[in-house]
Formats: sequence, C-alpha cells, structure tokens
Amino acid sequence: MTEAIVMETPRLVLRRWRDADVVPFHAMGQDAAVMRYLGPPMDVAACTATVTRMNALADAAGDCFWALERRADGAFIGFCGIKPGPAGTPIADAPEIGWRLARDAWGQGYAREAAAACLARAWDRGTARVHAITVAANEQSWGLMIRLGMRRVTDGDFDHPALAEGDPLRRHVHYTIDRPQ
Repeated sequence: MTEAIVMETPRLVLRRWRDADVVPFHAMGQDAAVMRYLGPPMDVAACTATVTRMNALADAAGDCFWALERRADGAFIGFCGIKPGPAGTPIADAPEIGWRLARDAWGQGYAREAAAACLARAWDRGTARVHAITVAANEQSWGLMIRLGMRRVTDGDFDHPALAEGDPLRRHVHYTIDRPQ
C-alpha cells in the first residue's frame, strides 16, 4: 500500500482515494458539463468501483489517477495522475496522463498544476514518454495538453473500442510528451 499523500503542489494535494471521496466524485459524475465528453452520468456503484480500482492500481503499479484535494479547504475537486492506457487503444498499457475536475474548480489552473506535478514525478521515476487521449471536440482537454508541452500524434486519431459505432464520443485524438533531456 502506498502512502496516503503522494504529491503536494502549492495549492493541491494528490493522494490515495478515500471512501469519503465517493460522494463528491458521484456529484461530479452527475454534472452534465463535467461529463460532456466523457459519457453518461456515473452512478454510485461506478464511482465506488473507480475508487477501488484506482487504489488497487496504485498498490500494483505505484501510480493511478490520484484523488485531487484543494489544500486551502481540503475539498475533493477531482483527479489527476498517470496510469496504464486503456486496452484496445493505441496507448494500451503505456503511461497515460489524465484529469477530471469538478466544474467549480475549472479555470483556476488546478489541472495544469496537478498535471505538471504528475509529469515531474513520471520523469523522476524514469518514464521516457507519457501519452494522453481525449475526444476531438474536447478543446479544454487538448488545449491543456498543448500548454503542458504535449504534441499531437498526427496519425494517432482512433475510434475508442469501448464506445459503440456511431457514439459521438468514439473518435479520440492522441497527444504525447517525452521526458526532457
């Protein structure tokens, strides 16, 4: 089992998930704006399963999409981290960075601050390359990828195998960043 707090930034704590995170994570998963490019609203069972899966992944691999807490008030505001890419995609099992924040945490630089810390951790641990994927229409997400120094893999667009043919979220774009020399 890894330590509870994994990283801290000036404004954030990235940590293991707690059972108490399920309620705010569920609320976030019910927000249509948050889920716009991610799929249908998440029920409590799906949120609980995600918390369990992330902690198990942290135990097995040493990384996951960590719970994200605002230092000023201890509020759960989402997640950010690096985990193995989804099966059946061009980044299967490769290090994938991802984030999701509650709507009231948008536009404050939290995602960039957390993602930069996660990339620094990856570089410190010897990771050579990190990938990111998102729905092509999700300009906020791929905009952050660009601000982080990621570049689009021009021939890397793909249809996500977990989504049905005709699903408007099926087409994904692929970005990557290499460890600085």
